[in-house]
Amino acid sequence: MKTRRDFIKTSISLGAVACAMPEITRAVAAEPATGEAAAKPILVAVREGSRSAMLDKALAELGGIQAFLKPGQTVVIKPNIGWNVVPEKAADTHPELVGHLVKLCLEAGAKEVNVFDYTCNPWRDCYVNSGIEGAVKAAGGTMMPGNDETYYRDVDIPNGKILKKAKVHRLILDSDVFFNLPILKHHSGSLVSASMKNLMGVIWDRGFYHRADLHQCIADFVTFKRPTLNILDAYHPMFRNGPRGKTVEDVVEKRMLFASTDIVAIDAAGARVLEHNPSEIRHIEMAAQLNVGIMDLNKVDVRRIKIA
Repeated sequence: MKTRRDFIKTSISLGAVACAMPEITRAVAAEPATGEAAAKPILVAVREGSRSAMLDKALAELGGIQAFLKPGQTVVIKPNIGWNVVPEKAADTHPELVGHLVKLCLEAGAKEVNVFDYTCNPWRDCYVNSGIEGAVKAAGGTMMPGNDETYYRDVDIPNGKILKKAKVHRLILDSDVFFNLPILKHHSGSLVSASMKNLMGVIWDRGFYHRADLHQCIADFVTFKRPTLNILDAYHPMFRNGPRGKTVEDVVEKRMLFASTDIVAIDAAGARVLEHNPSEIRHIEMAAQLNVGIMDLNKVDVRRIKIA
């Protein structure tokens, strides 16, 4: 187990980051893909800026937010707001990132921007103490409840191996644009909590996942619903004691952000940040086998950007 000194050294060493994930963090100039590379899914990896600046850079590399959102469309943003903890503990998506994405959506002409999560701790406490409710409202967005069954509708998941049916929040089913905005962290059950794991917060009966096969159900749901864009908050990921964490010493500052339409590729990158081979994370491998994304980062067009 890493000591506190190990975690502090990792948090300040860019060399350690590069060693942990050489495919992603090597800083090179991003260039437009051509030929065979143009057919690859794109993964943007940004580091060293503020959260808002990194999001701006990532979106610009993907063609701007207008590549995903047209004026007059409705937007749902699904951060991780599962835990009643302060932002410094990194159990929830950072409020700066959520608020900035809301602002960008409204500036791009979104008709409405709704934000929700089906929280683990009492939802009012999570929304307020995570800082997310305040950030969303300040940006002009709307916080919606996730802990009321009346918001959920039954759907079939025909391509799931175990998860064949689920109750899904109506905002996921009815919104024109779905931004998935998780935080990267350790998880005691799934080892890694990132983009796919974050989607457990849009279904009502999470207990079924744990009673059946957690990893297979995580992968199965993605066959039904893939977000318009995944944005992974890896500024200060939690390396141990997830998903809630115990102290700020569980957190390592990396100052990174990833964005991709490929939910498997972005989670593979997140796994590497947490010092796992993606093939060690069963739901990542299972999702790749279900053909919902690419796990092998050598087959992904990785755009690496370092903010000066």
